[in-house]
Amino acid sequence: MRTRLAVTALALATAVTAGLAVPATAAGPDPVQQGLETLLRSTGAPGALASVRDTKDGRDRTYTAGEGGRDTHAKMPRDGQVRIGSVTKTFTAVVVLQLVGEGRIRLDEPVETYLPNLVRGKGIDGNRITVRQLLQHTSGLPDYEDDVTDDILERRYLSPRDALDVALRREAVFVPGKDWGYSSTNYLVAGLMVEKVTGRPLAEEIDRRVIQRIGLRHTYFPAPGETTIRERHPQGYRQDRPGAKPRNVTEIDPSASWAAGAMVSTTSDLDRFFSALLKAKGNVLLDPAQLNQMRTTVRVGDGYDMGLGIMRVRLSDKCVAWGHSGGIPGYGTWAGATDDGRAVGVTMTLEPRSNEAMKHLENVMKAGLCR
Repeated sequence: MRTRLAVTALALATAVTAGLAVPATAAGPDPVQQGLETLLRSTGAPGALASVRDTKDGRDRTYTAGEGGRDTHAKMPRDGQVRIGSVTKTFTAVVVLQLVGEGRIRLDEPVETYLPNLVRGKGIDGNRITVRQLLQHTSGLPDYEDDVTDDILERRYLSPRDALDVALRREAVFVPGKDWGYSSTNYLVAGLMVEKVTGRPLAEEIDRRVIQRIGLRHTYFPAPGETTIRERHPQGYRQDRPGAKPRNVTEIDPSASWAAGAMVSTTSDLDRFFSALLKAKGNVLLDPAQLNQMRTTVRVGDGYDMGLGIMRVRLSDKCVAWGHSGGIPGYGTWAGATDDGRAVGVTMTLEPRSNEAMKHLENVMKAGLCR
């Protein structure tokens, strides 16, 4: 669930494209494969996988490193399903912006308009928080994720309203619009708003408006209480404390993460998603006006700017990507694309619990995007 906006940082395992090993080039080993190997050595993750979507033919090159299971030593499945954590937020933001385009939600309208008497707490008032501030993390709402980790790991179902109640026990972090602070609570509220406006479950809206529309075949929003991953997947692990042996946490209940971090996907599906989302012409997800709003950012750190459910990352002086990172027990992911449509998704099978780990994921994305 945690994005961990570390401002910033990031041998031969199996890497395949169209079923064939990706060879080293005349200039040396493939930089994405090298990045995965460095990721494993640096983080202790049992395995990692990545995919790169080329702008020329739209095909994905897929890579793997390490093992699919620490105890079984199973082969890492190529393009296997993984929990994507906070990358879910971009999907939720797309649905909200589609509703903005339909005139059913307004970005600068107070949350109170759509969810009357719900967002209340110490220093918290839905009349003072706008929809835009939710999507951009400038609302001042306190983050609840550390309070629900045990629920997730112990497979206890937590409804969105119950999760919001947990969040609202905390005090506001700052006055809305006066600062920036990453908080998954924003996306609990955004998801509840989608349900109130549409009269349909958020999972159905994401499936109908995003997943089916662009043909994501291996992406889904888990059903309430669903603890397993549906298709072939690597096992996911968590290190409870530094130096501890990673334990298998593949089967969890991500319900507490919900609109902020519950989804499952593959790195190639994430490539397709971000490529489609950032298209200037022929965009089937967002109209130009809404895409422009999504890409309107605030500075959140050196090299990082936050839009509406998406982040602008300066990977080098000449390479800028748009995407999102995410961590949830078992997995850590970075996924994004450049303006010309090249996309990269990368996942490690160990929950990233440090900024350094997220930086290593980012470095693999950089290796695939900045060529």
